[in-house]
Amino acid sequence: MLDDFLVRAALAGIGTAIAAGLLGCFVVWRRMAYFGDATAHAAVLGVAIALLFGTSITLGVGVVALAMAMLIHGLSGQGASVDTMLGVLAHGALALGLVAVTLIPGQRIDLDAYLFGDVLSVTRMDIAVIWGGGALVVATLWWHWSAMLTATLNPDLAYAAGINPRREQLVLTLLLAAVVAVAIKVVGALLITALLIIPAAAARNYASTPERMAFLSMGIGALSAIAGLRLAVIFDTSVGPMIICVAALIFALSAVGRGLRGIGT
Repeated sequence: MLDDFLVRAALAGIGTAIAAGLLGCFVVWRRMAYFGDATAHAAVLGVAIALLFGTSITLGVGVVALAMAMLIHGLSGQGASVDTMLGVLAHGALALGLVAVTLIPGQRIDLDAYLFGDVLSVTRMDIAVIWGGGALVVATLWWHWSAMLTATLNPDLAYAAGINPRREQLVLTLLLAAVVAVAIKVVGALLITALLIIPAAAARNYASTPERMAFLSMGIGALSAIAGLRLAVIFDTSVGPMIICVAALIFALSAVGRGLRGIGT
């Protein structure tokens, strides 16, 4: 079955979307979109380093994303200037990565594959990495669910309960780096943050509890991956951007539905 490249692409998209959908709930709750951008944009620099040293792309992206996540964690809580610093880091890392990729000697590199994803070229090993990394992210989040949720919604209550909100945020930033590493093949460095935020934002329009929002977000992400792949094949477009377009459409419909419910009540 895995000899069919469309099946491999679907499995890669679903695995990535499930992990991103769950983690995206915390990104939305904590308003960490800029954190996600900075980590995701650094992925291109990771690609350049991996190509330069002849190592795995996933490994290179993971190492650089982890370093960026740790830097972001160190900067968090340092005042209003953090937003500016994150903007500098995000776009500076992206620009440096793009320049570094073009300067690698003896290689012709398809930048579009790293910026917007190339899920149709995933291998069995890629699927194993994506599902392994995704399973690690999901398992960690569910294991820390109560502590992370308390630290997110009420830091003072978390301290009273013996939970360190700073530690929980560190766990989230590390998981964010893991998702970036496994998602670059599916949606690319420029669209990873969208895959984190949009399904979670759409789920929030219909969720009455955090747990329901988490399940809806994972479902919307998986649906977007399957529908985006199908539409990309039909219209002969890039898969990564089409996945995000489907997710954005679902969000728009959920927002309209929420507005109509509000009018009805």
